[in-house]
Amino acid sequence: MADTMKGLKRTHYCAKIEDSEIGKEVVVCGWVQKTRDLGNLVFIDLRDRTGIIQLAFDDTTDREVFQKAAAARAEYVLMARGVVRGRESPNREIKTGNIEVLVKELRVLAKSQTPPFEITDQTNVKEELRLRYRYLDLRRSEMQEAIMLRHRIVKCARDYYDDNGFLEIETPVLIKSTPEGARDYLVPSRVHPGKFYALPQSPQLYKQLLMLSGFDRYMQVARCFRDEDLRADRQPEFTQIDLEMSFVDEDDVMTVNEGFMKRVFEEILNVQIKTPFPRMPYSEAMSRYGSDKPDTRFGLELRDLTPLLHHCAFKVFAGAIEAGGSVRAINVKGAASTLSRKEIDKLTDFVKTYRAKGLAFTRITEDGESSSYEKFLTENEKVAIRAFLDAQVGDVILIVADGNNQVVFDALGALRVELAKRLGLIKKGTFNLLWVTDFPLFEYDEEEGRYVAKHHPFTSPKHEDLDRLESDPGSCRARAYDMVLNGCEVGGGSIRINDPEIQNRMFHALGFTDEQAQERFGFLLDAFKFGAPPHGGMAFGLDRLVMLLLEKESIRDVIAFPKVQTATELMTMCPAEVEPKSLEELHIAVTEKE
Repeated sequence: MADTMKGLKRTHYCAKIEDSEIGKEVVVCGWVQKTRDLGNLVFIDLRDRTGIIQLAFDDTTDREVFQKAAAARAEYVLMARGVVRGRESPNREIKTGNIEVLVKELRVLAKSQTPPFEITDQTNVKEELRLRYRYLDLRRSEMQEAIMLRHRIVKCARDYYDDNGFLEIETPVLIKSTPEGARDYLVPSRVHPGKFYALPQSPQLYKQLLMLSGFDRYMQVARCFRDEDLRADRQPEFTQIDLEMSFVDEDDVMTVNEGFMKRVFEEILNVQIKTPFPRMPYSEAMSRYGSDKPDTRFGLELRDLTPLLHHCAFKVFAGAIEAGGSVRAINVKGAASTLSRKEIDKLTDFVKTYRAKGLAFTRITEDGESSSYEKFLTENEKVAIRAFLDAQVGDVILIVADGNNQVVFDALGALRVELAKRLGLIKKGTFNLLWVTDFPLFEYDEEEGRYVAKHHPFTSPKHEDLDRLESDPGSCRARAYDMVLNGCEVGGGSIRINDPEIQNRMFHALGFTDEQAQERFGFLLDAFKFGAPPHGGMAFGLDRLVMLLLEKESIRDVIAFPKVQTATELMTMCPAEVEPKSLEELHIAVTEKE
């Protein structure tokens, strides 16, 4: 039978005991990290969320207490009362390495079976097993530090936005489905058979309505849901630091949110960042980096070879140009000794995953040159390309050509990041922040055969593009802005449409009839008739922000109970079947797919 806590109260967290408290009595609680039984001496490393303190038991210890200590095993839950003393052999690797607690009273609050893996940061346990026993994985100091840092960022957000006049207002979680963008998670209504709520993909419409309501500045730490395929930085449910402001333009929104990031870096990482952040138009980001979220910590910029090859006879290049695409290159300086032909073949397979048909190359080494395309070019074309790229001995030129520019951008944009990782070009602890602006307002969806909103249908067009909204939607730019950190979008937003006429034109450009627009968004259009102020805002992805600040590879490492790529939570094995009675109450029948 386990001991109770009756009569004892914890006085200190384990790693909060200071050297100055030598001679004082303390009471600590925690889990056994490890034990060392030396016969006449027993030492226990006791762990809680702050770290470790060593408990000591020697020949002065009561016999019953000593026997309890000797019987303790990993992950037993203990409460110990004792006196702080200096350690004979200090441990420089832990905060409390100069001291220990000589235990006078020991209580075993709970015993533990042998865990399926050791609770230590130096673990090579498969992630699947860690997620199956997530409550054990969360005992590791690495995981606990990530969750605690997440808490501190949220507190920093609430404090900062409160200091700047924002009100935290909760918006509904059960809302109307407005299918424009990612798929909604739907919730059936028992009270209204055949009707469904949706879980919010963001609080977008409600926060706009709050601006119309006169609250002026809103923020919320909001739970959001999207039924989409998962990636390393995506989850079906996630957290946004969400905000909206009235009577503002782009500069106002960007400035206040640069201030938030500045405070986060100072308070959380003790790092000073420079504001204002650089701003880069979308077209420049795509042209130079092949991405609308460019990683600017290293070079390897894309160069457009198309103007040099307009009369090229090489079919691969000529065909791409004739189809309206382009030929673009990266010059990997000094990489010829690292990027062998075998490595280039691997990179060719890599770009094919981004729909590229291949990867043309030239290696220039001290011992000679090899190229997959130069023999098909004229001498002038070959010389012009090398001169344009400043190609020297030791360099490797990598080229993608395609009739679809997006394929070229996607392939080379991903390739430059992959090369930077393989060649060690990214220095840890470097944080590059910038804004990407002037996004396209629309993008063409081949499946639906129509234009869809690049961000969402409530983003305002640039004033100078309004006259092309219906006639040439593909050329319209948005008053949108994304904050990019080290090649990842950490936040994004826009100035919203506040004119019902322009909002109606936007819906028409998206292919909505008046009836469809009214059915889906009538409440918003009606609200706009009663005086909507100019407004704009943005949202930060909290999970992604924590991941980037800790330089983790996956947001699963900064979420307490994440889901895997199949949208399953392995610990509870949800989603799961429910009882037929529950389905009957909801007027739902499950049918087998043939």
